[in-house]
Amino acid sequence: MSTGTEPPCVGALMRDTRRDRVGVVMGAFGARVYLRPAGGGVEWDAAPADLEPADGRAELRARVAELNAESSRGLG
Repeated sequence: MSTGTEPPCVGALMRDTRRDRVGVVMGAFGARVYLRPAGGGVEWDAAPADLEPADGRAELRARVAELNAESSRGLG
């Protein structure tokens, strides 16, 4: 991500280019940004330089995963 030193906003949907994963920004600490899959799951950290805003397709995949996870838990 080439937006300078500012980490992405909490709640932003970002793609981790190093891991090829999409996640919601949960926060930042030091030089790391913490993300969690949109459907829930284990949080991971990434360098801001490895993040880019998720495109429409990645966002759609993440939202479908979130709905599927809710359905599996009996919430949907």
